[in-house]
Amino acid sequence: MASETVENCSSHDPLLDFDSSDLSSGVKSDEYLELQFRVFRLAFLLTIFSVGIAGFFWGIQAGASLFIGALSGIFYFRLLARGIGRLGTSSKIVGKVQLLVPVLLVLVSSRFPQLDLIPALLGFLLYKPALIIQFLSMP
Repeated sequence: MASETVENCSSHDPLLDFDSSDLSSGVKSDEYLELQFRVFRLAFLLTIFSVGIAGFFWGIQAGASLFIGALSGIFYFRLLARGIGRLGTSSKIVGKVQLLVPVLLVLVSSRFPQLDLIPALLGFLLYKPALIIQFLSMP
């Protein structure tokens, strides 16, 4: 009788049903990974488009600086997404390692005269329009 009651509770209460919560978290994890890939793909497309425009209008140096900045922005976003993905499983806070990426970008662009700071910073921010476009296109 008691085991039947426990079985009934576990089949109706989603908090006690561990199998469905694992399945649900697995589905949410897959959706999160799919969302990340869509944002990365859109960020790469925006990077290619922006580097082409910058290279055509302002020269190869500005295009290269924009490209380096965009790659560092995508890397920053990847580190941030990885930290967010770990929330609740192995960590309770988002790490701050990703904050080193813009600092290193500024240091590298100030150290090397081949890189321009303003196009590099604009390139770094290219992941944000990708995020905005992705969330506006979601149903």
